[in-house]
Amino acid sequence: MPVNNRPRTLRSRRTKHRLAADAGLLAVAAAFVLPLAWVVLSSFDPKADLRVRVPDSLTLDNYDKVLTPEITFTPLLNSLLLCGGGTLLTVACATLAAYPLSRYRSRLNRPFMLTILFATSLPITAIMVPVYALFVQVDLIDTMHGTIFFFAATQLPFAIWLMKNFMDGVPKELEEAAWTDGASSLQSLIRIVLPLMGPGVAVVTVFSFVMMWGNFFVPFMLLLTPEQMPASVSINDFFGNKGTVVYGQLAAFSILYSTPVILLYVLVSRRFGGGFALGGAVKG
Repeated sequence: MPVNNRPRTLRSRRTKHRLAADAGLLAVAAAFVLPLAWVVLSSFDPKADLRVRVPDSLTLDNYDKVLTPEITFTPLLNSLLLCGGGTLLTVACATLAAYPLSRYRSRLNRPFMLTILFATSLPITAIMVPVYALFVQVDLIDTMHGTIFFFAATQLPFAIWLMKNFMDGVPKELEEAAWTDGASSLQSLIRIVLPLMGPGVAVVTVFSFVMMWGNFFVPFMLLLTPEQMPASVSINDFFGNKGTVVYGQLAAFSILYSTPVILLYVLVSRRFGGGFALGGAVKG
């Protein structure tokens, strides 16, 4: 092959590789965009089905039919209570558990962290039967606070792991200066560590809330009263007993169901989008 043709051959190969990579990315993007497009378009389609198509006529009838206390408002309120309470409990307990793991060295730290990591890999279905029997014995079955406790317990292992790693990024010298001024460990945690690791707390909050918000199995097993069911369980009512599905109302309810999570993500990302601001906090 002539020497002059080698650069041209290399450029053509790079172009082919780039086109192949772009085609693969477009295929992956289509796999994500098409379901979202179906949900949005079907929510305004009076004759929605499984096809992704632009409606012949746009209508809000699907939203009018699902915007009722029984279908949407009560389940969404139950979801907010369950997930909000579980998230607050998870973040509080994870912070208190991660602080000694981050600030104090012990031979038990590594085994404890490995145990936490192992706990994150346990499938929820493997422990639901003994949990259900325990909840029956202690009268926590069919209670909102019992479900909140279990939600928090299932999210704590990974929340502690994340919180500890974020807390390691806060210089300990800042706390030592506060201790010199007479602050206690709890005061330094609340007034120094937590404000500096705000993005980390936000990550744990959003992750815990999203995982609880989309959880169907836990409330379905632990809650028995229909009036206490969250939206993740009530969405199953759109699937009929004989395989009939009201696709338009299902799509409209899915849009409403996704709104709180999207709003939480937008608010948190706008508030903590700048990341850590520890530069210059400790002078040599």
